[in-house]
Amino acid sequence: MDAVHTADLAPHELRVLVAVDRERGFSAAARALGLTQSAVSHSIRGTERKVGAVLFERGRKGATPTPAGAAAAAHARRVLRLLDALVTEARAAERGEVTGPLRIAAFRSAALHLLPAALERLTARHPGIRPEVRVVRELGAGTAGEVAEGRADVGIATLGGASPVPAGLIGDVLVQEPYSLVHPAGHPDPRSLPLMDWHENCGSYTRDWWRRQDWIPKATVLTEDDGAVLSMVGNGHGMAIMPALSLTGAPATVEITDLGPDRPTRSVGYVTTPELASSLPVRALIRELRAARA
Repeated sequence: MDAVHTADLAPHELRVLVAVDRERGFSAAARALGLTQSAVSHSIRGTERKVGAVLFERGRKGATPTPAGAAAAAHARRVLRLLDALVTEARAAERGEVTGPLRIAAFRSAALHLLPAALERLTARHPGIRPEVRVVRELGAGTAGEVAEGRADVGIATLGGASPVPAGLIGDVLVQEPYSLVHPAGHPDPRSLPLMDWHENCGSYTRDWWRRQDWIPKATVLTEDDGAVLSMVGNGHGMAIMPALSLTGAPATVEITDLGPDRPTRSVGYVTTPELASSLPVRALIRELRAARA
């Protein structure tokens, strides 16, 4: 296709693009938007013509985004969010109040133990802000990927090591979590127990530390989340190596043992886009997260 000026793209075309990407089909996108299928098809063809690339592979099972389509949809979500931010910032300048949704992606232990206090203070200071928290597994692109794809304004993510801040995003560390040995309370030889673990536990920088410890066996049980691991350890089924956030409110049936000065740590921080970093809701949340860290 011959590329033309993408400045001709209108917000309604971006909304159609995002809907087709989300729904994976023209008919489903049309239903979601209250349009006809032909209107959606016409809009996507026009967008493809303006962008100069095929954005979706059409088939009997729906519409699958091409690499160009996936990239375009991510940018479209971010542009549409900026348009929302324009309204929020303008109203705040006129009325002196911050309103509107604030989309947050967080992994499980951060959502349970890091966010609540910050959100309580945030909404007390700014009642018009409506936090929307979605728990995202910290695997692959994880929470930072949700921000990069335009699905979240802020991500609470693990930073550094195998999970650096993706290109195009900005972020900062909020908490350095030490790892500890967790085992059934009162067990005479906890290091002899089988190892409990879960998929998201730690990045390669911590795994390197694990590999140097000849007393740590291969995991016997691999679960979906840290809550399941903590429950199994508390019921006497094994030991685990867990970060501090996951141990918040640990039951009396478990004992937490320091791993010494060479113990591994995990950096937990926030990530956002450069364009949203200066928006009032995001700045307010980051301020409360930093206050919680202090």
